[in-house]
Amino acid sequence: MSTSAAVRTAVSLAAAHGVVCVDPVVLKDGSNIIVHLRPAPVVARIAARTALVRPSVANHLARDLSVSAFLASRGVPVVTPSDELPAGPHVADGYVLTFSTYVPHDPAAELTRPDVLKMLPDLHAELRLYEGDLPTRGPLDDVDNTLAYLESIGVPELEPFYTRRAELLASWDVHYNDVQPLHGDSHYGNVLMTADGPVWNDFEDTWRGPIAWDLACLAGAVGTEAAQRAVETYGGGAAPEDVEFHVETRVLFGTLWGVLMERT
Repeated sequence: MSTSAAVRTAVSLAAAHGVVCVDPVVLKDGSNIIVHLRPAPVVARIAARTALVRPSVANHLARDLSVSAFLASRGVPVVTPSDELPAGPHVADGYVLTFSTYVPHDPAAELTRPDVLKMLPDLHAELRLYEGDLPTRGPLDDVDNTLAYLESIGVPELEPFYTRRAELLASWDVHYNDVQPLHGDSHYGNVLMTADGPVWNDFEDTWRGPIAWDLACLAGAVGTEAAQRAVETYGGGAAPEDVEFHVETRVLFGTLWGVLMERT
């Protein structure tokens, strides 16, 4: 997938809606391509590797827009859908993309894991009020889809991943409790540091699951000690053994994603 071609598509589509960009700046090039359409206060999110492993990638991007718009209506500091042009999702030149409002921030500034964990209870309280449709398997869907894609392109020696998936799936229901809408990828990289304070970003992975998953995103390590520390910092609300289990699930997906990055 060509980053430059994806950027050209975003610039062209924005221009078709009256938004002129003369100096596009790629902010991130990874799972998605994130580009600021300067000088317009618009950011395009273009599905990149996510489009390879998410058959419903447009639904993921639509979910990001829906959840962030809902949270903004509740006064939560979030990156909002653009009001400069239709936010999407759009399909153009084979790409799926959306448009959000550019939020000036310091890309070098990051909160610590404890900082974000302390912010999560308030976010979770607002997310509980969200009534939109959400998936209920979250990371399991990503694991299954990534395995299927890697197998389709001939990646060898996937059996250990299938075995680990089966082990985790056997215990999934035990740790699937106290469910609610989640951020889904609540690490500190998805909080922008602005002059007015932290702003939540990227609700593409929002799903209905246990809050232990969002805590697992911030545990920082495998094991009981890290899980216990995450729960204590958050302020309770989840069992450490649930957080520990979901850290293991996140490790499996992260490892699979690493293989995907090497192959694409």
